[in-house]
Amino acid sequence: MASDSKEVVKEFPFFKVYKDGRLEFLMPPVEKIPPSDDPDTGVRSKDVVISLDPPVSARIFLPRIPDPARKLPLLFYTHGGGFCTQSAFSRKYHDLVSTVAAEAGAIAVSVEYGLFPSRPIPACYDDSWAALRWVAGHAGGDGAEPWLNEHADFGRVFMGGESAGGNIPHTLAARVGSIGLPQGVKVVGIVLVHPFFGGTVDDQMWMHMCPTNGGLSDPRLKPAREDLARLGCEKVLVFVAEKDHLREAGIGYYEELKKSGWRGSAELVENVWEEHCFHLRDPKHEKAVELRDKIVSFIKHN
Repeated sequence: MASDSKEVVKEFPFFKVYKDGRLEFLMPPVEKIPPSDDPDTGVRSKDVVISLDPPVSARIFLPRIPDPARKLPLLFYTHGGGFCTQSAFSRKYHDLVSTVAAEAGAIAVSVEYGLFPSRPIPACYDDSWAALRWVAGHAGGDGAEPWLNEHADFGRVFMGGESAGGNIPHTLAARVGSIGLPQGVKVVGIVLVHPFFGGTVDDQMWMHMCPTNGGLSDPRLKPAREDLARLGCEKVLVFVAEKDHLREAGIGYYEELKKSGWRGSAELVENVWEEHCFHLRDPKHEKAVELRDKIVSFIKHN
């Protein structure tokens, strides 16, 4: 038994699996910060509970309101972290979403979805869908959250995320296209930054985290043409980074989307010389600002 506890049977980018079933995560624990009001940008934030069982919550960001009569576009955001780490409440994601909310003049909802191993995949998809449905439930102005009732324009909803969080909006948009959302809610576009999709060394890690996976052809891993064709949005913006091992997966997604028969418009942007999610490591870097400006423009001008 002692040898079983030391023998590694699988090793993935985010964790190791030992013969006795124990997991060793390779990333330090994520430090979470509370919501706050930013005196510089005027963005306020608060946390809301969407569901107790399963546990789903979110952080909502409200920018300055220059005209109370004018509704704001809504950004629904899913953080990255390999489906097993990070948080909507971490410093890096709080700062990113807060900045985009301020610059785009958008109300943002950043989802705290379930992570492996306590909540294996598909919790990330199901929790995010539940959160999106909860948000959409405010379209009539009588939801549980006043900020959404009073300030969100549900005819201008956007979804976005990066890495693992750039994979989730695709599945959500496919569900919107097949199942739909309440009347008055329109998903205009999705933003996929350095998204994770199948065809890389990470495939086996995703399947390990998803015990009910459908193999390498699972449509959440390798989007099916019929799902691409019925995406419930009008525009898709995909970013890839030149030095990212997920680059080809992102390009492949864009190319398959263009061939699928989907009637929307898609744009592919390559971050030359950059690595995976570089914009999170140095948010003030010139190219990180360019990436963020592109997202802001996508929200403001659609």
